[in-house]
Parts: sequence; C-alpha cells; structure tokens
Amino acid sequence: MKYVNDGNFKGPRGNIQLASEKKGGSSNQNHEVHPNGRVTPVAEPQIHIPLSKPVRPVFAKNAPAVLDKRSGPGRIIDVISKPARVGLAFMSGTSVDALDGAIVTITGRSPAAKVELVAFETFPYPEDLRKRIFLLFNPATARLDELTKMNFVLGGIVGQFALLFLEEYGLEPNDIDFIAWAGQTIWHDPEPTEFLIDGLKPIVTGSTYAIGEPAMVAQLTGILTVGNLRVRDVAAGGQGAPITPYADWVMLQDRTANRCIQNFGGTGNVSHVPAWPAPRNRVIAFDTGPANMINDWLAEQATGGKLKFDRDGLIAAQGQVHWELVRKIMEMPYFRREPPKSTGRELFGVQFARQLAEGNRDVSYEDLLATSTMLTAESAARAYRDFIQERGHRIDEVIVGGGGALNPTLMRMFRERLQAYGIAAPVMDHEAVGIPNQAKEAMSMAVIVDDALAGLVTNMPGATGGQPAILGNIIY
Repeated sequence: MKYVNDGNFKGPRGNIQLASEKKGGSSNQNHEVHPNGRVTPVAEPQIHIPLSKPVRPVFAKNAPAVLDKRSGPGRIIDVISKPARVGLAFMSGTSVDALDGAIVTITGRSPAAKVELVAFETFPYPEDLRKRIFLLFNPATARLDELTKMNFVLGGIVGQFALLFLEEYGLEPNDIDFIAWAGQTIWHDPEPTEFLIDGLKPIVTGSTYAIGEPAMVAQLTGILTVGNLRVRDVAAGGQGAPITPYADWVMLQDRTANRCIQNFGGTGNVSHVPAWPAPRNRVIAFDTGPANMINDWLAEQATGGKLKFDRDGLIAAQGQVHWELVRKIMEMPYFRREPPKSTGRELFGVQFARQLAEGNRDVSYEDLLATSTMLTAESAARAYRDFIQERGHRIDEVIVGGGGALNPTLMRMFRERLQAYGIAAPVMDHEAVGIPNQAKEAMSMAVIVDDALAGLVTNMPGATGGQPAILGNIIY
C-alpha cells in the first residue's frame, strides 16, 4: 500500500493545505499541529455546548437540504461509480477526550485500494460533555432519558464538527462523498444470550450500543452518512470488535512481512495480517486485554486530576512492577479464552481500576501504574504467543497504534515481554509505515464505509466470528 500526503487533493478553492504543513496550529488555536502530523489540544474546543441546561438542537439556516439531492440509491450509485472517493471519517475512543477526524481519498477497491490521508484534526470534547457520557457507562448512574438525549446531542456535535473541519480546509459538503462514523460505544456485551418467546423460535444474540445519532450528522451536513458500524456484525453472530481488521488487511498488508497490527487504545487489540496475497479469511484478530482505560484512571488519581493520562509513561517509569498482581490478574478467564473474543470497559474499565487501587492500598499509585502498564504489555505479548505464534503463524513485524504508541514506558515493556516469549520481530509505530498514529482509526472507518457502500463484505468472520456482513446503517 502507498500513503501520500502530497497536497494534490483539490477542493473548490484549489490545493488543500495539509495537516502536516500547518505551522503552529489553525487560526482557532484549539490545537497545535506538530511536524509529524500529530495534533495536540492546547485550549478549549471551538464549540462549547452548555450541557448543564436542557439541549434543543438548532440547525443553521444554511444547512444543506438533503432532499434536494438525488434519491438515496442514486446517491450511492454516484459515489461508488467514481474511480476515487473522498470520505470524511470520525472516531471517538474509550477515553472520550476528543473526536478524531480524517479526510481521505480512496482509489480502487480492496484489497488493493490506495488510501491517502488529506487532512487530520482532533476536536477536544468539553469536560461537561465527557462527564455526562461517562455517567452512561455505569448501569448505576445511566438513565434512559439521558441516554436517549445524549445520543442525539453527540450526533449534533459530530455534524457541527464536520462542517467546521470542511470550512477550515476550504471544502464544501458537496466535495465529500460520504461520512463514516462508528459512534461512541456505551455498552458492549457480544456474548450470545437465548431469549424464549411463546410462538417464536429462540432468539439468540449478543448486543452492543453506541451513541452519536448518524441521522443528526446527515441532517446537519447533507452528506451521505454511514454509522453504527458494529451492530451488523453482532446481529450476524459476531463480536462486533475489534472493528479495524478489515482496514488493517486493506491498508497494511505487506508484500513480504507477516504483520501484527496492535492497537493500545482504551483496550488492546491485534490483527495478524499475513503477507500478500493473503485472503481476508486468513486474518486473525481479537482484543488482547486491558490498556489505557485502567492506566488513564490511575494516572488521574496519582496526579489529583491534573493529568488525564500518563504522559510519556513518566509516572509508570517511576514505579516498580508488582509481578504478583500481574500474575493474579492474568489468571482471569478472559486471557485463556479462545478467539474470537472482545472486551471493553465492562470488564477492564474504571470499575476494574478502582478495585485494583482499593484492594492494594499499601501500593503507591506509581507502582500501581507501573503494574497496570506491564499488565497491558504482558497480556498482549502472551496473546501473541498463545493465539498466533503457537498456532503456526509467523510474526515478522509489529506495528503499534493508539495512545499507547506514544508511551515510551509501555513500548519498552511490550518489547521486553515479546522477547521473553521468543518473538523477536521489530516493533514500530504507524508513523514508520506512513500513517499518523492518531489518524489511523479514523482512516480505517473510511475504508470500511467506502467498501460497504459498494456492497462488499466488510466484517472479518475470522476476527469476530460473525457470518459475512456489510457493516453500517446508511442515512441519506
């Protein structure tokens, strides 16, 4: 695959200035763009919604008129008939700290599609929005009325951020072929449960739920929007996660190297992508275990709320790893379960981190953070041994993304644990293969939606266990 960021994309006002070319951030000064393309929030976001008050969506007078365009099927035909499509994709992770947005051009179709990043931005969320979303993660504090309301509010926020993003790069909604938006996962319970109802066959299904109503995004922008990307895979009997293996297969399949694509986000997940021309059914993917959700909470406690995460792994680097705790946690059934499998905050979230701290009051937060960081590394490395290497799959390279890729302490521990299990593959981040670390997941959403609109199967049954399915709900 080839990735370029060369300024050849043209909007109505000529060449687009690329994120990596911008000096000192944009005029709104809500972020700083570094030479490597990474975006760091430095001030308040552009939009602050007074979420302490009742919210009523207000639509701009110049909002695009969706019904003035071609009919739904006609719009899809227009998009998929183009040799190159322009997508605007958004991703909101488990930390709920920001919305990542990417504009990409995609030429061709999987598995030989050419994916180019045009621009990338991070839109920080207001703190009161984060707090209200976090209340929804806990069954003890989540309310049905609030869940319903925040679903539409977050969709409105994504729609407005989309318009601001386009405006900053001199684009209009008509320049974009589609919006890809996975949603903000609130609850993920993919293990099947049987429901018996008189007169019907047994209903056996898992479940997953995300907020950020895609209908709001489509209404505000007038752009063809595809959302709720996980639900079809769960309906097809799959885990619904990890969601990126399809894009890993398209974007990161190498001519000679068998790659493990590791994400250290809120949780950890891996895709093992064999060298070209491996068919999609040879891709193995699953969640490896805990990652930043636990580490972030411990970092916040260690600093009295001054830090939301362990910047550069400095706190963990000051602590000592308590291996007895690591070994005890690694006895949990999840780590022995065969793939396909997925997990989330329901198992490895704030509640887990709080129990870890309360159950070990004699251990300093520095030591707890060092221990939880090692747990992240150990659970991933052992999963490589148990479910990839010992199954006869070669590992020639390991590419790491997510927030954990920016944590030198975690990366050092991960390399050490891989070597301890006899895995000598070089470990690198996405920057080494031409993809900005923060942009990768948003780019992945664009790849999935682009092929889904063309009617291609976009889940990975070998990763999630689901029957073949086309992901996403289309909103015209």
